[in-house]
Amino acid sequence: MVRAKGALLALVLAMALWGSSFIALKLAFAELPALWVIAARMLIGAGLFALAWHWRGGMRYQPGDWKYLLGLTLCEPCLYFIFEAWALQNTSAAQAGMITALLPLLVAVGAYVLLGERVSRMTLLGFGLAIAGAVWLSLAGDAQAGAPNPLLGNAFEFLAMLCATGYTLLLKHLSPRYSTFLLTALQAFAGTLFFMPLAFWLESPPVLPGWQGGLAVIYLGTLVTVGAYGLFNYAVARLPASQAAAWVNLIPVFTLIFAVTLLGERLSGAQILAAGLVFAGLALSQWRSKASAPAGILD
Repeated sequence: MVRAKGALLALVLAMALWGSSFIALKLAFAELPALWVIAARMLIGAGLFALAWHWRGGMRYQPGDWKYLLGLTLCEPCLYFIFEAWALQNTSAAQAGMITALLPLLVAVGAYVLLGERVSRMTLLGFGLAIAGAVWLSLAGDAQAGAPNPLLGNAFEFLAMLCATGYTLLLKHLSPRYSTFLLTALQAFAGTLFFMPLAFWLESPPVLPGWQGGLAVIYLGTLVTVGAYGLFNYAVARLPASQAAAWVNLIPVFTLIFAVTLLGERLSGAQILAAGLVFAGLALSQWRSKASAPAGILD
């Protein structure tokens, strides 16, 4: 019981940090090229893990796991952060945060296809409603200074959620054999090796950012890259993947609160209704009217 409560607390803290990351990314992108922001946050995270390696390091590699470890880091941080960077250059932090609400449903479908877990008709109906709400949210967005192309940006954020789905399923598969520290550190090291050359190749070296952009990058590299991922990985190792993923629904709530209070963003009436449709779909997908059928049954 204590273990479960600790995992749930870790999830709430992780969701709050991830919700705030959209605001931090917006602030950092205003002063620095996107790839350099991501490379810097990965480098900061990797540096922290390197300093702590003598405390929690060490790895007992299991034969054949290279493909799962490679897939884990390819999904997140590599492809995920590319899509998220493109998303936040085209849409608002509030809208991008809303798209993350689709992750629990994507994980549920992925678990059915890949792991043989049960997915009910109600879940599929909720999935359809949430997708419709996300599309409506995108189409209802007007181009503005902080969101020049909401439709394109939200599409990129959806691709980021597909990457996050693969990451969550692979993380659940690997967590019984590798520690939370090791898997989180692997992400930071792989992200540094991936994004540093990419930033040098595709973008000019940035000028020194102001205090706001600099603090945003440091925040992303420490509290988000190390803290949020560490907390989430800790929870996934102790809870079912679908249960842990369901808490991602808190990210849009935190993001909206931070976006309104810190960035002054606003949603139109149509977007508020669309956001309501997303949450209605999510609630419907969690409805349980009878005992669960055995795994693998699509009722």
